[in-house]
Amino acid sequence: MTMSAPESTQFYPEIPLSLARPAIIAGVAATAVLVISAVVGHVFFGVWFAVGMVLSLANAKMVQASVGAATADDENPRKKPVVLNTAVRLGIITVAALAVAFIFRPEGLGVMFGLALCQVIVVLSTVIPVMKGLRKQS
Repeated sequence: MTMSAPESTQFYPEIPLSLARPAIIAGVAATAVLVISAVVGHVFFGVWFAVGMVLSLANAKMVQASVGAATADDENPRKKPVVLNTAVRLGIITVAALAVAFIFRPEGLGVMFGLALCQVIVVLSTVIPVMKGLRKQS
C-alpha cells in the first residue's frame, strides 16, 4: 500500500523571461551560418537564415507581450484573445517565410531553417533552467 506525500507547498521554479541569452546564441549561430554560407558561395542563404532568426525572436517577444496583456487585466485571464493573437501572428510569419522560401529559392529556404533553429534555442533556454529548478526541488 502506498501513502501519499505529506501536504507541502508546491514549488515552481522561476521561468526565465529575458530573451537576451537566446538572442546572443541566435546571433552567434546566424553569424556562423552566414560565414559558412559565404564560404560555400550561397551568402543569401545565411542572410535569410538570419532573417528567420529575427522573425522567431520577434515572435517570442510578441508572445510575452500578448500573454502579459491577457493576464494583467483581471483575476481570471481569458485564453481566447491569446489564442486568436497567436494564430494570426503565426499565420502571418508562416506565410511570409513560405513566400521568401518560394520566391528566393533555393537560398530563401534559409528563412525556414532560421525560424526552426531559433525556436529550438528559445524553447531550450526556457526549459533547461526550469528543469534544473525542478531537479533541485526533489
